[in-house]
Amino acid sequence: MKNFEFKNPTKILFGKGQIENIKNEIPENAKVLMLYGGGSIKKNGIYEQVNSALSDHDLLEFGGIPANPEYAVLMKALKVIKEENITYLLAVGGGSVIDGTKFLSSAALYDGDHPWDILANKIPTLKGMPFGTVLTLPATGSEMNSGAVITREETKEKLGMGGAGLFPQFSVLDPQVVHSIPQRQLVNGITDAFTHVLEQYLTYPAGAYLQDRISESIMQTLIEVAPKVLEDPSDYTAASNFMWSCTMALNGLIQKGVPTDWAVHAIGHELTALYGIDHARTLAVIAPSHYEYNFESKKEKLAQYAERVWNITDGTTEYKASAAIKTTETFFNELGIDTKLSQYTDDYEGTAEEISKRFKERGWEGLGEHQNLKPEDAEKIVKMAY
Repeated sequence: MKNFEFKNPTKILFGKGQIENIKNEIPENAKVLMLYGGGSIKKNGIYEQVNSALSDHDLLEFGGIPANPEYAVLMKALKVIKEENITYLLAVGGGSVIDGTKFLSSAALYDGDHPWDILANKIPTLKGMPFGTVLTLPATGSEMNSGAVITREETKEKLGMGGAGLFPQFSVLDPQVVHSIPQRQLVNGITDAFTHVLEQYLTYPAGAYLQDRISESIMQTLIEVAPKVLEDPSDYTAASNFMWSCTMALNGLIQKGVPTDWAVHAIGHELTALYGIDHARTLAVIAPSHYEYNFESKKEKLAQYAERVWNITDGTTEYKASAAIKTTETFFNELGIDTKLSQYTDDYEGTAEEISKRFKERGWEGLGEHQNLKPEDAEKIVKMAY
């Protein structure tokens, strides 16, 4: 097991009726800006619950943050923050709203002229404006980590940011919100969380037995509850386990002491930036090809994954490893996720070359757990995913 440091300061308020308790988490004298997306929170009662909980607070709001939070929209929110002297942010939404809020938390205290530099120059945020979250869509784990990904339509870019100053102070996880989530988004959430675990697990053995077992348990739980959640989103037990699995998949715990990959995400982000494909679906497109391309370096963990998660116990290491990749792709397909780029766009020729070019321009010369995947390797992986 590798040396590591672990600190996660986010307070979790989990369960029914927890939204009303946000009034105890936000300072009474704070000037709060509530940020949300397309307005679904006004249909499912969450907006009303938040307003009721903060009836004694000075509360303003900014809606319209899109999926894949758009830089131009966030800059409008930043203007509100500065003009209204906001002191506290509250994200009410899924990963896109929370990621957008993290960017605003950083940008609000950034002393440079161009906040995009935070992403373009990989500037870590050590101190941001305080914020909390009310999670409405389990998927990304952003409610309990310090990372964010922001899209810029103008340049067709999707870049990540992070830093110790971007942990939410608190996050409300009420599984009752799951019942109002559209089926497509539920499928995306399951796929996103599952792939988050794969990125931290399917590398090479590092003697981190507990981290492996926790990762495997998260994936097993997602596999178990997926059909239950999709059949009946109001099933509180299934919704609870789905929601907590998504959070645990990316709150930092399972990545400590182990090598991590993230090449699937790096490539997938480009597909979203270029074509607007749902984030989770880009991961399902790239993952099988990525594991096939890097089969030799990953086959030991792939075989372990086959045995412990999918109960594939017969055959050689190579057989089990190959079966694990096929079974994972089948799992995505059975959820209703297409796993080839050509199933999302007819205009895919040249995509691999474009992604390789972008990586070269950014100086991304080493992806994956060994940092040995070059832009040319990414190009081949994308072509395999056509």
